[in-house]
Amino acid sequence: MSDHSSIEWTDATWNPVRGCTKISPGCARCYASTFAERFRGVKGHPYEQGFDLRLVPEKLADPFLWTARRRVFVNSMSDLFHADVPDEYIERVARVMAAADWHTYQVLTKRSERMADLLRTKLRFAADLPHVWWGVSVENRRHGLPRIDHLRAAPAAVRFLSVEPLLEDLGRVDLTGIHWVIVGGESGHGARPMAADWVRALRDRCEASGVSFFFKQWGGVRKSAAGRQLDARTHDDQPPVRDAHMPPRRVRLQMAEDCEAPAPAN
Repeated sequence: MSDHSSIEWTDATWNPVRGCTKISPGCARCYASTFAERFRGVKGHPYEQGFDLRLVPEKLADPFLWTARRRVFVNSMSDLFHADVPDEYIERVARVMAAADWHTYQVLTKRSERMADLLRTKLRFAADLPHVWWGVSVENRRHGLPRIDHLRAAPAAVRFLSVEPLLEDLGRVDLTGIHWVIVGGESGHGARPMAADWVRALRDRCEASGVSFFFKQWGGVRKSAAGRQLDARTHDDQPPVRDAHMPPRRVRLQMAEDCEAPAPAN
């Protein structure tokens, strides 16, 4: 993936891990899996192995090499906290984020218990960094609401929720300690429907709680036609991005070289 992205709430994607496995209803029509499996067996393609999980240590240095500051969605094509990703490798990814602090990183997971545990232990050095935002996916009450509790209990400067695909009314969600909520419907063939009142309830909850609200899309089979307006306006709020100095190219190249030590065996 690259230093440019069409995802509405970010600027770039960075995938030092590729592939994942499905663990909850929100994964049923995973866009990343669908994309990756199209290229299974294509020699030389980044997804020659389809959506099988694998580490990609040669991508670790990417944030040092980009020529402009970015909001970076970390592992848009995987889950950094997958059980088969070693703690040591997750720490290497976090140390890159800590060092390349002119970017803003958006880390999203469904493995919220593991993330919370590591933020209290091996990732404690990165938990409170204002340029690293830690988030969880929320699709329904049963699977999503416990993830919010795990996130809230973890140390973090910025916590966010990606409520996409929103599959049901979430009720009166506790947003204590949450700074940003992204909401979106499922898109593509067979997309499950999302009711407008479910979205409005989350928007109103965010407004009452002082939480930034971002409405990403209605989704559906014709995503572009459905658009992303809610009650005749777009909602693009998000936490402020920290203003940070970007070092000169020679310094960034040295930093990239320093981070490219051998990775754990895949």
